Amino acid sequence: MIGTSVQPFVVALVVPLTGSASIYAPSCVLCAQLAAEEINDAGGLQGRPLTVRIVDGSGDPARVGDEVDRLVSRGDADAIVGWHISAVRRHVTPVLRRRVPYIYTALFEGGETTPGVIAIGETPDIQLRPGLCWLADEVGVRNWFVIGNDYVWPRRSAESAVELLGGRDDTRVVDVRFAPLGTSEFRPVLDRIGRSSATGVLMLLVGRDAVSFHRQFAALGLEDKCARFSPLMDESMLAEIGPGASQDVFTASGYFESLPTLESLEFGGRYSRRFGVGAPSLSGPGESCYTGLLTLAELVRRTGSTEGDRLAAVGRVTVAGPRGLLRVDASETSTPTRQRVYMASADRTGFDVLDSL
Repeated sequence: MIGTSVQPFVVALVVPLTGSASIYAPSCVLCAQLAAEEINDAGGLQGRPLTVRIVDGSGDPARVGDEVDRLVSRGDADAIVGWHISAVRRHVTPVLRRRVPYIYTALFEGGETTPGVIAIGETPDIQLRPGLCWLADEVGVRNWFVIGNDYVWPRRSAESAVELLGGRDDTRVVDVRFAPLGTSEFRPVLDRIGRSSATGVLMLLVGRDAVSFHRQFAALGLEDKCARFSPLMDESMLAEIGPGASQDVFTASGYFESLPTLESLEFGGRYSRRFGVGAPSLSGPGESCYTGLLTLAELVRRTGSTEGDRLAAVGRVTVAGPRGLLRVDASETSTPTRQRVYMASADRTGFDVLDSL
C-alpha cells in the first residue's frame, strides 16, 4: 500500500523532445505514464508512489549528461529510464557513478558493460545480423549499400554488417556512407545508390532523417531497384513516410503494435482504454520505455533497494512485458538482454510480422 504522505519515487525519463529523434517521444511518454500508473496500482516502489519526470534527451549529449547529473545530485531523481541515442548514453553513464539505477531502453550497438547501466534494447547480434541473413536467404538481397547517421550506433552497426556480409560467400557491401544527425537532403547518396550494384539498402538513420530518406528514395524511383532494411523503424515513422514510399521496407524489432501475441494485444487494449483512439501509435521505442519501468520495478522488488551493489548482486531477472519475456542481467559483468526479435515488412499503415529471428 502506498503511504499518503511519503515522498514520491521519481524516475527521470530521458527522451528526445526536439530534433530528428523527437518523432519517438509521444509514444515513449504515454507508455511510461501507463507503466507508472500500473506500478502505483500494484503498490508503487518501496511503498512510494512512482512519478515520471520528463528530461529532454535531444541536442548536445554533454548538456543532457549535465542535466541528469544535477537532478541526481540534488536528489530529484531516484532512477533514470529512457529511450535516447547512444551518444547521449555515453554522456549520462559516467556522471551517474552508480548512484541510481539507469535502465537504457533503446536499440544500440552493444558492448555496454558499465556497472549500474542496464541496457534492455536490441543489439546487432539478435537484430541486425539475423535480419540481414533473413533478407539474403528469404528475399535474395545480396549486395548492400549502407547509409547511417554519423555517431556511434550507426558506425558500430555498419562495422558489424560489413563483417557479417563480407564473411558470407553470397553477400557483400558495395558502399558505406554517413550523414550528420539532422540531415534532410540525401540526393548525393541516393545518386550513388542508383549508380551502384546494390539490391538492398541498410538504413541506420534516426527518426525524421530516415523519413526524409525514404520519401526521396521513392521519389527517385529506387523502390524497384533496392529493398530497404531499417532496424530503427517504428509506426510513427511509417505514418510520416506515407504508403506511397514504403514498398519493400523491412525492419526487425522486439515489438510491433501489430504483434499477434496475447501480451501485445492486452497491452494495446490497456493503452487504448487509457489514452483513447486518437493517442499516438504504439511503437517499439514507446513500448521499450514501458518495459524499462517494469524492469526497474522488478529489480527494486527483488532487492528492496536502488543501490548499485545490491542491484548487481541480484544477477539475472526475467521481466514479462508486451514483447514477451526479457532476460535481463544486472550483474557487474552484464550480458546483453535476451529477447525474441521479429522480422516485419511495412504494410501501408502498419507492419506485417513475417517471422521470428
